[in-house]
Amino acid sequence: MSTAQICIMIAIIAYLVVVVAIGFIYSKKTTNVGDFYLGGRKLGPLVSAMSAEASDMSSYLLMGLPGLAYLSGIADVGWTAIGLAVGTYLNWLFVAKRLRNYSARIDAITIPDYFSKRYNEKKILMAIAAVVIIVFFVPYTGSGFAACGKLFGTVFGIDYHVAMIISAIVIVGYTALGGFNAASMSDLIQSIIMTVALIIVLVFGVSQAGGWGAVMENAKSLPGYFSMNNTYDAATGTSNPYTPLTVVSTLAWGLGYCGMPHILLRFMAIENPEKVKTSRRIASVWVVIAMAVAVVIGIVGLAVVNKGVMEPLADHETIIIQLSNLLSGKGIFFALVAGLILAGILASTMSTADSQLLAASSSASENILGGIFNVNLSEKAKMIVARSVLVVIAAIGIIIAWNPDSSIFGIVSFAWAGFGAAFGPVIVLSLFWKRSNKYGAIAGMITGGVMVFVWKFVIADLAPILKIYELLPAFIIGLIVNVIVSLITPEPEEEIKKAFEDVKNS
Repeated sequence: MSTAQICIMIAIIAYLVVVVAIGFIYSKKTTNVGDFYLGGRKLGPLVSAMSAEASDMSSYLLMGLPGLAYLSGIADVGWTAIGLAVGTYLNWLFVAKRLRNYSARIDAITIPDYFSKRYNEKKILMAIAAVVIIVFFVPYTGSGFAACGKLFGTVFGIDYHVAMIISAIVIVGYTALGGFNAASMSDLIQSIIMTVALIIVLVFGVSQAGGWGAVMENAKSLPGYFSMNNTYDAATGTSNPYTPLTVVSTLAWGLGYCGMPHILLRFMAIENPEKVKTSRRIASVWVVIAMAVAVVIGIVGLAVVNKGVMEPLADHETIIIQLSNLLSGKGIFFALVAGLILAGILASTMSTADSQLLAASSSASENILGGIFNVNLSEKAKMIVARSVLVVIAAIGIIIAWNPDSSIFGIVSFAWAGFGAAFGPVIVLSLFWKRSNKYGAIAGMITGGVMVFVWKFVIADLAPILKIYELLPAFIIGLIVNVIVSLITPEPEEEIKKAFEDVKNS
């Protein structure tokens, strides 16, 4: 192992020690499942904002987005980022405060628990929601493990599978120890590291490309690369049109936010709902800046490669990793800085994986065992089950990510669509439409989740005009089905209506 690799390893190990220490600290404060899954609703405005966004901005922030920009230019990644930025803001504006108040009013600590108590439906709705979370979160978590495997495999030449397993053990370790509070506090630290990593890589990359003028000259010289209406095809050296339909489809990424369990749980855990405005501002500003820098890094990275400073990438999603490797060769200090950057990639992965593991674990243990099968356990036994299920889910995620050629962006995209279409319409209607009932929620959730699979694997191949992001049609169809079924079935009970009015007036 070279001196640069040793320095990088030192920086990464130091980071890992900190997050595991956080897990130990919060393990002493986590005494029941309410603390484990929701942190006792004690998140302040800064932690809630940064934890929500760090858990959202998974490895696709530091690997997926720069990789897509490097590969095809700014259109695809640019419209995606715009959709995500708008979705972030609207989610905080309309969903955060009301969901926090509603979940507290009905004493719900998980998303399936919220659906069940909101609609007074004890079995079917909870079961469907729990299954949706497990089905889509396990591969989502696997994408995070894949990112860790690519990171350590690229930097240290470690076997992809070994690196992935070690990373999973660390993530499971601190999450199982400290639960929600450990994950949230770690997310805050991870968001800071991610920010520092992005800035350092951007500055270094521009310098290696020969300055900002050289970066822009390279981008403009490639057909369609620096356009929001075309994409660059590296294989042929030509451009392809980015149609208005594709723009709308890509912007639909923003619809997914109102259905993401790991983000919604942060809303439910807010201590003071009156400070949501502060959290919204912090979260929105950070997301816009972070994604913009990530996209620019992809553009800069291609300029560095075309200048001959770096070899062409075998895997475009490793652009930041390769720039960090280049930086590490400049001396010991820069190798330590490179280690910090790579720790940032690890942070982006861990901040999402820990939240996903908690959400999936809560669905399997709290909702399926306790809510559906009525398995009554002591608080201590519930904690053991929760942590055991978390380990099992992580193991399945590792199996799914076993193929080193799996696309991080592709896996995240599909899981995002699944949650957005299955949960998004139900969340929105449950918070803002009193007439919404359990029949509509059940029908809408099933329809939205199933349509993601049907559209992607069946309908999208029928005609070119149908090749759009599956979240958009699945969300719309799920919403329509929810409304129609709610209108043709009996109104909700008076108790449910009263709870709705109480939250509306709070």
